[in-house]
Amino acid sequence: HELLTLHMLQHLLLMTIAAPLLMAGNAAVALRSGAPRPVAAAIGTLHLSRMTRPLLHPVSCWLAGTMVVVVWHVPAAHELAMSSASWHLIQQVSFLAGGLLFWRPVLARGRMEPFVPLYLLLATFPCDALSAFLAFCGRVVYACHRGAPAAFGLSPLQDQQCAGALMWFWVTVAYLVPAVAVTLRLLSPRPERESLPSG
Repeated sequence: HELLTLHMLQHLLLMTIAAPLLMAGNAAVALRSGAPRPVAAAIGTLHLSRMTRPLLHPVSCWLAGTMVVVVWHVPAAHELAMSSASWHLIQQVSFLAGGLLFWRPVLARGRMEPFVPLYLLLATFPCDALSAFLAFCGRVVYACHRGAPAAFGLSPLQDQQCAGALMWFWVTVAYLVPAVAVTLRLLSPRPERESLPSG
C-alpha cells in the first residue's frame, strides 16, 4: 500500500473492530479452532497458565494496546514493516494481539468495570498526540512515502494528514463511545427487587 491512510485504516480495523469482536466471541477458542494442532495446544496452555496472569492485568493490557500503536508509528519501525513482508506480517499480528489484550478488561464485567471509562479515556491521549503530530507537523514523516506518486489526488503530505485525521476521529469514537456507555450503565439506577406481599 502506498497510501499511509490505507495502512492506518487497516491498523484501526484490526485493533478496534476485529480484536473486540474476537474478544467478545472468546478469542482463545476462535484462535485454537483455526490454528494448527501444536499452535492450538500452546494457546490453550498459555490461556490457563499462571505465568500469563501479569500479562492479563489491566495495566499490562493498557500498555500493550497503546505501545503497539506508538512503537509501530516510529519512523524506523514503520519503514521496516514497509520494506519486509515478514516484518509487515509481524506488525499486523502485533496490532491484533495488542488489540485483544487492550479490550479484555473492557469486555470483562467485574471489579474493573468502574474503571473502564478512565481506562479508555487515558488510552485516547497517546493516540491523540500521535495523530495530531501526523496531521499538523507540516512534513512527511516517513521516508518510504515521500516519493510515492499521488493517489486519489493526494500528495504524500496530504495523505499523512488524512491518516492523522482518520486516527484522531476513529480512536475518539471507538474509545469514548463505550466509555460513555459504561458510565451511563454504572450511573443508571439498578432495578429494585419487588417487595414480597405482606401477610
